Amino acid sequence: MSSQSAPYAATLPRSSALDQVARVEPAMAGVKNAAVFEEARRMVDGSAHVPLLPAYLQQTYWWAYLHPNAVWVFERQWLVNLILWGNFAELRDAALAEMGETIDGTVLQVACVYGDFTERLAQRLTPNGRLDVVDVAPVQLENLKTKLNGAAQIVVYHQDSTDLRFVDASYDCVVVFFLLHEQPEATRIQTIAQALRVVKPGGKVVFVDYHRPDAINPFRYVMVPIFKSLEPFAMDLWNKEIADWLPTSVRLASIDKQTFFGGLYQKVVMIR
Repeated sequence: MSSQSAPYAATLPRSSALDQVARVEPAMAGVKNAAVFEEARRMVDGSAHVPLLPAYLQQTYWWAYLHPNAVWVFERQWLVNLILWGNFAELRDAALAEMGETIDGTVLQVACVYGDFTERLAQRLTPNGRLDVVDVAPVQLENLKTKLNGAAQIVVYHQDSTDLRFVDASYDCVVVFFLLHEQPEATRIQTIAQALRVVKPGGKVVFVDYHRPDAINPFRYVMVPIFKSLEPFAMDLWNKEIADWLPTSVRLASIDKQTFFGGLYQKVVMIR
């Protein structure tokens, strides 16, 4: 993968990029392999806008995502699986199944993920498929580049999930894997709104995250002290449905929810 995190259009101011797209789009109509134009169309200003690290990330999750040793500690498949009580592979595969065995279109992954989620996603890309990944933490983007080891058809962007620098309806699918529980409610609302904004009509937004366990599930009681000490925003997902944070102006074709491991985890698929 190129070390450059944004394509050509990202070097333009927001207004200039959009103006260029407006001028180019009529001329490119019907051109099948207009890769450069597609980048200009989807990107607004990318790396020209450098996002600040959110306060909640610095204050609450510095130890997991920002500390120099965080990647060295947590980038271990067995540890990621242990943190999810042995459910990582099932949850990963449930999310990937929503995209199909092969991916011909454009996919946006919102936030990097410890473990092999992105690598498995990348393996499904056909020559026509494309994966973009955004994250607000540079250290996470650098770690992902190392894991992907120059994989083609994948571009990383230094962006905040609450302010995606892509034009509307840019992607066939957007996946948000275990991010929402790490965000305060106001931030979570913005992240969901942005994910829905950039997905195409008929496209999917796939969320995988925590969920309120069934009453008879012993992890209902095990997880409370863990959340209170390490994941202070995660209880929100026990008390509300992801659909409760949807923008009032959004109209969806469907919402489907599936739970796992006695209700402790959920997959929610929204189709525009």
